[in-house]
Amino acid sequence: MNQPVFRFAPSSNGALHLGHAYSALLNHSMAQEEGGRFLVRIEDIDTTRCTPMLEAGILRDLEWLGLDWETPVRRQSEHFADYTEALETLVEAGLVYPSFFTRGEVRAYIAEAEAEGEAWPKDPDGVPIFPPVDQERSEAERRQRMEDGEPYAWRLDMEAACRHIGETLFWEEDGEGPEGETGIVTANPRAWGDVVIARKEIPASYHLAVVVDDALQGITHVVRGRDLIYATAVHRVLQELLKLPVPRYHHHRLVLDESGRKLSKSANDTSIASLREAGASPHDIMRMIGFELP
Repeated sequence: MNQPVFRFAPSSNGALHLGHAYSALLNHSMAQEEGGRFLVRIEDIDTTRCTPMLEAGILRDLEWLGLDWETPVRRQSEHFADYTEALETLVEAGLVYPSFFTRGEVRAYIAEAEAEGEAWPKDPDGVPIFPPVDQERSEAERRQRMEDGEPYAWRLDMEAACRHIGETLFWEEDGEGPEGETGIVTANPRAWGDVVIARKEIPASYHLAVVVDDALQGITHVVRGRDLIYATAVHRVLQELLKLPVPRYHHHRLVLDESGRKLSKSANDTSIASLREAGASPHDIMRMIGFELP
């Protein structure tokens, strides 16, 4: 049996908060319990917002919490070639298309449809499904726009992707699935519509980068927050299209603020660094998030 491999993969676009602490500690603890490996991966494909200084702060916080991990740390910004290769596979298979619609154009298109009485569908995050305009453009128009240097994103043609796979997708959930179930969960990728998987200047979105990284790093257990549980359906599609191994999933509870909202990096009062500077200890952090060591 292969050794279990767990990972904590923060984005270096801000400081770690209490929710990150819970996820990191849980991954580290589960890796120890399973006699497995624990990796840290820095998700920094957004090279404008992610900085070495913020990355250093993340690693400092994790070390202060008492975690250790294998080195070297994988940084997404150093592996664009891996994502480009995966994207080219999808392009050659005709499963993605260039999307030129701006956010303003999308809002206007949907507003017009709703004004005419159409109930516009939304994805599991509550965001309106992307309109079909770009998907319906001719190949000649697409090529011309790309040659003219127009900004564009690569979107997965979800309907074509699901037809290509030709079977119902599942994942193995060790936590609780979308309906509270444990065990085999049925994926519903069509609920997302045509998601962005890359941009002209960056060869991957979160969806594409995470499945490629998990495969290349041999991740066997993906342990992350329940806010990402529905995105797993998109990841399962990409894993099938790219013929990548499928890890087990565990979507853990979220650490919420006093108003019951999910913590965000903009709320600096919940950052690990600010709490440390205010005199908190690692055990204080564990108590605050309700984490108990085995």
